[in-house]
Amino acid sequence: MKKKLFITILSMLVLIISWCTQVKADDIKSYTQPFQNSTQTLSGKSVSDNTYFTKIDYWDVKKATLNLSYQVSQIADDQTSDITVSINGVKFYSFRPEIKDGVQTKQIDIPLNLIKGANNLKIYGQILNKSDKSTVSVQTPANWLTIYEESNVNFQYNLKQPDYYLKSFYNHFSGADTISFGQSVIAVPQQPSDAELSAATYALTGVTRTIATDTDKVRILPYNDGRVKDADYRVIIAKYDNLPKNYKSKFSVDKLKNRGCLRLVYSKNKYTLIITALDDEMLQKATRFIANTELMTETKKPVKYVSSKTATYMSSLHYDGSYQLTNQGATLTGSGHHEETFFVALPASQSNSYGSKVKLSLKYSKNLNFNNSLAIVYINNRNIGSYKLTKDNADNDELTFNIPNNMKIGSGFSVRVAFDLEPSQITKSDNSETPWAAINTNSKIFVKSIEKNDILFSNYPSLFIRNNTYSNLAVVKPRKMTTNDFEALSNIFNLIGIYAKSNTGKIEFYSQQPDDETLKNSNVIVLGTPSQNSMIKNLNDKLYFQYNKKYTSFISNEKLSIEYDYGKTMGTAQLLRSPYNDKRGMLVVTGITSKDVYLASTQINYQKTIVEHGGDAIVVDNDNNIYNYRFKKKADLDKKVSLKQTIHKNTKLIIYLVIALIFVALLAAAIFMVLWKNNLLRKDKNNEKK
Repeated sequence: MKKKLFITILSMLVLIISWCTQVKADDIKSYTQPFQNSTQTLSGKSVSDNTYFTKIDYWDVKKATLNLSYQVSQIADDQTSDITVSINGVKFYSFRPEIKDGVQTKQIDIPLNLIKGANNLKIYGQILNKSDKSTVSVQTPANWLTIYEESNVNFQYNLKQPDYYLKSFYNHFSGADTISFGQSVIAVPQQPSDAELSAATYALTGVTRTIATDTDKVRILPYNDGRVKDADYRVIIAKYDNLPKNYKSKFSVDKLKNRGCLRLVYSKNKYTLIITALDDEMLQKATRFIANTELMTETKKPVKYVSSKTATYMSSLHYDGSYQLTNQGATLTGSGHHEETFFVALPASQSNSYGSKVKLSLKYSKNLNFNNSLAIVYINNRNIGSYKLTKDNADNDELTFNIPNNMKIGSGFSVRVAFDLEPSQITKSDNSETPWAAINTNSKIFVKSIEKNDILFSNYPSLFIRNNTYSNLAVVKPRKMTTNDFEALSNIFNLIGIYAKSNTGKIEFYSQQPDDETLKNSNVIVLGTPSQNSMIKNLNDKLYFQYNKKYTSFISNEKLSIEYDYGKTMGTAQLLRSPYNDKRGMLVVTGITSKDVYLASTQINYQKTIVEHGGDAIVVDNDNNIYNYRFKKKADLDKKVSLKQTIHKNTKLIIYLVIALIFVALLAAAIFMVLWKNNLLRKDKNNEKK
């Protein structure tokens, strides 16, 4: 009997311990943060590559792992080649790579005491080719290490619960892991008013501008969507009369007079920020507050009232074309090939024009072989110039590299500075840190830019962005919104929000076609099916992909033959000149069903997808076949702007022509004076008189 009792008690203890262990394990969360770098191949005996990652402040990190994906030269020497990893300047791990064909992976634990909020991770490789003991290994193209973009850092962590004020809620709500796990949502009434949808879009674009990946987004969803109920962090946006009953009781009508309110509510492990007001104007004013990252991260209280006098606009972004490459400087040590990469973001509506430059301020050691030591600068992996280092300038070298006028650098691009540091005395193994080069903090890139002027998806969404904010957008939505419509709307404004750096622009929603004055003065987005949105029917003869007379299928055009049943399964996104103002643009996202509309919107939701489309029309079918077409022969939106751009781009040529004309004029004047001085012209006149 005692034995049975002992076994029973022991079994219960095992179950309890097992349950406790499981609960503890379930509390541990995992988030993998990809690197921004693309795949890089580094050539040389001693090479290095660096990247950046962040640790979110509300993580209690238990473990951090570098997942390194790499490949080395197949003819490297496995006895002398090695790879070393450092974080924030501290080296913590070295290993010898296995010499074989194909991609290799390595998992490396990162010491937690070395991790900060923002982190610089560097990978050094010494890749030495096989050689006889009597010979010295030399640097050749066969000394190479490739770091693949699949490399990442994985965090295992416990979540620190937010404090009960807006700042803490916002940090969690906009956190990369929260968004990636689908735990951040914006909720509105099932059929929101135009003003409520405008307010929700301000909030959405305010959050999406902080998203750093091309795989995550925040959604606008109706209250009754199951994802709203499941989300841990929710923003509810509605006029007071349209709030659910359980939220109405949280507000005093008297206190809402002439004010909007943001109130944080915690219930059943869910954090909800309710934004409401009695009228449309104050509701939108309150949502501009959440669209201002600075204000949200400064507010240490659970309730905030916003009046017409509250300054909600974000501080001005002054863009003068000058960007500091690094505010900390960078030092590269050791012989061989080294690289440092810097990321630059331009306002979305601008692009590179003639006169852009990279200016580097450098220092480097004097024990180099200056016949073979170089500095090379790349823009988006394209070499724009190289410079031979000199002993006389080692203490303070200033270099200027011109960016080619015809080079498209995009709104976000990388500046990569590479050094080949060859010591004056070469040894077989190059682990010495004696050779070095430093990039100083006053290194800058100067970008002379022009407003983009093309109505093409290669310029989207810049068409709808001016001065870093949304450019007077009028959005004509379906009369009744479906789940697919909410998804499509979220897709469209996810990308627009990433490019909008300020919350000062205007977005107005309409459930029916706006008046002509509004259409004339706005860039227009039209969303929905012909049955949901009558404006689609009114625009049908202006579309590149048009519907048949009954609006039951798309019809063939010069670009694509469309069978009747197939035409029922297409969604399209089309960029047009606005028929109401040829200096404005129009985006039409449409299909026979709301699912087709959603499918079309999946091609304009992330930067990684929009770069695949250079035309003005996109077609997506139900089998996820994607087609891209260009219909406009001339894509310029404003001919006057295009003329200015043409002159600007050809400034150098025009200067040469003017100089040539002046030279010809001076030459003609000189010839005339010589002829006149020698009476040759007057002699002819005298002959005429005779």
